[in-house]
Formats: sequence, C-alpha cells, structure tokens
Amino acid sequence: MTRVLDRRAFMRTTGGAAAGLAGILAARTPPAHAQGTTLHILRWNDFVPAGDEVLARQMSEASRILGAKVTLERINANDIQARVTAAVSSGAGPDIIHMLHNWAHLYEKSLVDVSDVAQAVGQTQGGYYPAAEALCRVAGTWRAVPHAITPNLVVYRKSLHDGVGVSAFPKTWQEWREVGKKLKAKGFPVGQTVAHTFGDSPAFWYPYLWSWGGKEVEADGKTVALDSKATLESVKFAVAFWKDTCDEGGLAWDDTSNNRAFLSGTISATQNAASIYLVALGDPAKFKTDKGGPLHADMGHAPLPGGPAGQFSYHGPFHHAVMGYGKNPKLAKDFLKWLHSREVYEPWFVAEKGYAIATTRAWEGHPMWNQDPVMLAFREAARSYRLFGHAGPPSAKATEAFSKYLIVDMYAKAIQGLPPEEAVKWATGELTKVYG
Repeated sequence: MTRVLDRRAFMRTTGGAAAGLAGILAARTPPAHAQGTTLHILRWNDFVPAGDEVLARQMSEASRILGAKVTLERINANDIQARVTAAVSSGAGPDIIHMLHNWAHLYEKSLVDVSDVAQAVGQTQGGYYPAAEALCRVAGTWRAVPHAITPNLVVYRKSLHDGVGVSAFPKTWQEWREVGKKLKAKGFPVGQTVAHTFGDSPAFWYPYLWSWGGKEVEADGKTVALDSKATLESVKFAVAFWKDTCDEGGLAWDDTSNNRAFLSGTISATQNAASIYLVALGDPAKFKTDKGGPLHADMGHAPLPGGPAGQFSYHGPFHHAVMGYGKNPKLAKDFLKWLHSREVYEPWFVAEKGYAIATTRAWEGHPMWNQDPVMLAFREAARSYRLFGHAGPPSAKATEAFSKYLIVDMYAKAIQGLPPEEAVKWATGELTKVYG
C-alpha cells in the first residue's frame, strides 16, 4: 500500500494527463523545466498524523521523480486563508495551496486553470461528487483540483445515552434537546463550538439553519432571504438548546476543543469528523471510560438531527489550487497529476481511515471500508450534502459571507443575549452588504 513509484509507474498512473513527460523516460533525466527549481506546497496540519506522515514521505519521492525540490509546509487550517490573502496581495508565496470550502470562487482570478488535471482524475476515478465539482469549477473552468472531503457526523457516548434510556441517537432537534437535558444534568453536556473556526462551527450551524427551512439567498444567488419565520424559529430554539444541553464554554472553542473534551470524558456528544474516534482507537490504554473500558468501544456515529425542513449536512472539502503568481505552473500541475493518481493517493487514503475520504466515487469500493464497522457511516457521507450560499449556486459572495462567519455569529449573538429578532436582523443586514 506504500509502494514507491518510479518514473515509469508515474507515467502509467497519470496516463494521458502526463503528456509531455514521455521524454523523461528515454533521457532518464528530470523534466527540463524543473531542473534546479523548487515547488512549495502549503497544507493544513492534519488531524490524522498518519496522513501527514505519508505525505512527508511522498514529497521526497516527488522531488526525485520531478527533478525539483518539493517542500511541504503545514500550518493550522484556521490560518490558511490569511496566508492565501497575503500571498495574493503580495504576488508571492506557496506555489500550491490546500484550500478549503468555496475558496476557488473567492480567489478565482488568482488561480491557474487546472482543468486538464481535474478532468483526468475525475475520468479515471469514477467521477466527482457534485459538491466537489461545484466548489472547484468556476464558470466552467476548474480553478482547483478536488482532493478530499472530511465528513462531519455526530460522535456520541453509547453508554451515556443508554443510561438515560436512549438506544439510538436522536433523529430530531427536539429529541436531542430532551436527551441532552438529562445528560447535562448528569454532568455530560453536548459539546459544540459557536466560535470562528474553519470547520466545526459552519459544519454545525449551516445544516442547523437549513433543517429549519432557513436560507441565505434565493435560487438567483442575489436576493437575500435570511429574514424569515423559519430562521427566527431556528434562532429561538438554538438559544434554548444551548442553555439546556450544551457546555457553555463552547462560545470560545476552536476546532480542537471538542476533541479534547470528548477524549477527556466531559461531554456526551459533539459533531466532528472521525478524528476523535481514530485517536481513541489508536491509544486504548490512554483513552478510557469512567468504568475503565476503552473509550473507542463506547463510541457511535450518526448524522445531525433533522428539523421541520429535513436533515442536512455540510462536510469539509479540501482542494489543491495552483497560484497564478507562481513561476512554474506546469511543474505544479505535473505534481498534482502525480499526487492525485490512484497509486499515490491510495496510501494516504488508507492512512486516513475514513477521516478524509476521496472526492471521486471509485473509492467507495475500497477494501479499507471493510476494516472497521464503526467507520462505515462515513463511506457514503459525501453522496449528497448542501453547500453554503443555499439556495443560490456557489459564488464568491457566498464565500465572503462564510468567511465573515455571518451565519455562525447570528447564533452566537443570540446565545450571548441579543434578542433573536435582533440577531436575525443583524445577520440579514450583513448579508445584504455582501450580496448587494
């Protein structure tokens, strides 16, 4: 699963997408354009260290194959957007940036057309999930190559829920509120952030809004539609839900706080990717229940509850974008052809164990999914999920609203005491500034 690729294997795995590299094999030398050059990739610090370890090894192999010095820089994901903005403004920075969410639309004019790379990967790996394509394809042009999706599900303590008479995780918000009240009274609240975090806050509060029937804009992507009865009802319920069930310290939590709280045994449930389970699974001697058993054996996964309008989710999408200011765009694209090829992608995919899944459908059938039934809930999570900016199409304005945490802050302000009507009015006004 960790087989190293030589130049011939590189040509086989990238296929026609690697046109122009055939001469490498005959000459047994790196591409002329890459000699003496460097390639700087910026990515986030993965919550699954094994995935980062695989990538670190692969950078050395990429350097050998491409004949260039490939360097990998990793930073906190919350800091990536500031780096993107600074790089675009200065015209200098990493050659490839691992972008999140809808950023390809926000930075469209600063990104290289990578349609040849993205299309080749999609064609050979079962096609992309619609959301992945919508996020990376801007006005018909691929501005980023979809790389991975981190599905978000609720992770919960089975024994704690059993202790209050609940054998299956609640399917509606009202049911969760009733169960959460009992658990909080026992000292095990729900753990949820409502702070400015790249993942956990939007992954919870956007689907929560949608489940009540709220939406940011109409289908035209222009008309702000947040100020509605559905939105107001969602805010009112959120205030009560927070008070009755949640750890109120979540107002200041970042994307690691709920992980630490769950692993320390202080909360009953939280929405997250699979990282909490994988950490507990990897060190059963360290992470135990109050009864002394392994924590991972007491964990289950379930989708967020549904509301009056249905049940929805938002997952964490990641993409590789080639920056327009870079001096070696062809080298950058050759690297991405290699990195996203099946044989190179596979060891990273397996190391992630379902925490990050592929953006193409072919990987749903990978044998990795047969290894742990607790992870099966993540296998098909990417088949359908809603994108922020609903009910409009992906756009730079939707990204701007997301980047300003307007939906998250609407709930945060109400939770902190602003009347729900005023919180909705504030968020509507801010959205109007963005879309106006």
